[in-house]
Amino acid sequence: MARLTEYDERQAAGRLRVAITAFRWAVHAGIVPRPDGPGSTWSRAAVEAMDRDAIAAGLPGDPLSGRQAADQLAEALGTPNAPGEPPAVTAFVVRRFMAAGLLTELSANPDGSLVNPSQVAEVCTRSDLAELVAAASPLGPDQAAARLGVRRTEWDHMVRLGWVAPAEWREVRFGTSRAGAVDVPMYRVADVDALPAAHPEVDWSALRTVGKGRRSPLAAVGR
Repeated sequence: MARLTEYDERQAAGRLRVAITAFRWAVHAGIVPRPDGPGSTWSRAAVEAMDRDAIAAGLPGDPLSGRQAADQLAEALGTPNAPGEPPAVTAFVVRRFMAAGLLTELSANPDGSLVNPSQVAEVCTRSDLAELVAAASPLGPDQAAARLGVRRTEWDHMVRLGWVAPAEWREVRFGTSRAGAVDVPMYRVADVDALPAAHPEVDWSALRTVGKGRRSPLAAVGR
């Protein structure tokens, strides 16, 4: 069988006999060089020059799942996630931390995250952790409207106008059947809180006092 001349991340990890998560962390941490081949691949020479022991040592234990990372963040805040209770910190927050570069995604599975325990522990020591978690926490459409003090119809117009976009969508089931499941958009608290300052052209006081059944002042905007 012909030897490979270019290696993707899985092939490189397999050649080096290291976990794919350890290899991904090594790429992030600079333990291995950036890809030098086409399409995010490494040349055979680059793979052969990589230090297998250094790669394995970079992620010595098992990575944490998104839920486990959320539990550690909650513990650090002094508000542990308790079974049967709404969590103080969710995997949604962990994914937002990834998007912000505070944590590194080591999984290629869209349905589950994996992170370096050492990186989570470092984030847990931040003095601004509570503010970061609060800003990254999720709000559904009704919660976002309530936070701004406006009706749901005003919120829907803000979304239509492109003023705010969901950070992700969450499947919510009604009953036990998948047939009763709907996808609900989830927004970051920080994005919701930023709207009044981002749109000073809006009379927010008036927007918050529109009577029930009255046409939204935003209905004609952008049409």
